[in-house]
Amino acid sequence: MPKLLKLLLATILCINLSACSTIKGFWGDDDDDKDEISDDISARQLYDKARGEMFGNRSLDAVTSYALLESRYPFGVYAQQAQLDLAYLYYNQMDMDIAVDMADRFIRLNPEHENVAYAHYIKGLALFNKSKSIFNAIIPRNPSDKDPKPLLAAFEVFNTLINRFPDSDYAFDAQQRMIFLRNELAEHEVTVADFYMRRGAYLAAANRAQYVMQKYQGAPIMPQAVYILELAYRQLKIDDLADDTSKVYAANFVLPDGSIKDPSITASKVSCATTAWSRLLERLNLKTYYCN
Repeated sequence: MPKLLKLLLATILCINLSACSTIKGFWGDDDDDKDEISDDISARQLYDKARGEMFGNRSLDAVTSYALLESRYPFGVYAQQAQLDLAYLYYNQMDMDIAVDMADRFIRLNPEHENVAYAHYIKGLALFNKSKSIFNAIIPRNPSDKDPKPLLAAFEVFNTLINRFPDSDYAFDAQQRMIFLRNELAEHEVTVADFYMRRGAYLAAANRAQYVMQKYQGAPIMPQAVYILELAYRQLKIDDLADDTSKVYAANFVLPDGSIKDPSITASKVSCATTAWSRLLERLNLKTYYCN
């Protein structure tokens, strides 16, 4: 269980039981010097305290203060903002599951809040980064090895954000991330389709390729999906559909000199990183440089 979640649960338990006003020694350190939080501290003061702790890299103290704030002033504007701050705090601490839960909680309790777009954005970011780890930066994984569920969930969250809040500050970044997710998901499906082709499961391969063509138009790997679909139809002896698919390929994926692109080469992701530093950031999955 993540440390921040343990502290949050312990804090709530202490508050509900009225057994303590601060958490001491929870992590094995006797922090007896810290002053207890006064019973008459205002919501604003408690919120400012928690926010200062969060941005002062005192995450555990911030969780304690935010939990106390929500306990003492559950219906105020500061309690609402505390929910958003906790979602960001857990995201920043790489506790993606809890960040998603916190964002969901805010959306559920405050569907018309002026900052609900931000809650959707944080939820999408947490899902977007959920399948990443430090090992991916060292040994990049093939998209087919990834569980597509978090990527699909992030795609849907960003799509909701764009549709509901097209003029928000987060819509543009959400759109760019959807492009990346579309490409990742399409590559996953095509790799699975290729797997089926190699094992003679031609109908399953055709279904996967069709799904890519229907759902992920514009993905760089689209030529490979169309080619796999044609090959699957040939193997299934559905020559009329194979011929139609071949025409689709010829009409859409032709080089300037009139020759057809080599369909045996999987399209690579397009990056517009121009410097060594930007390419390093992309390799570490810290930033993506999208092409116009």
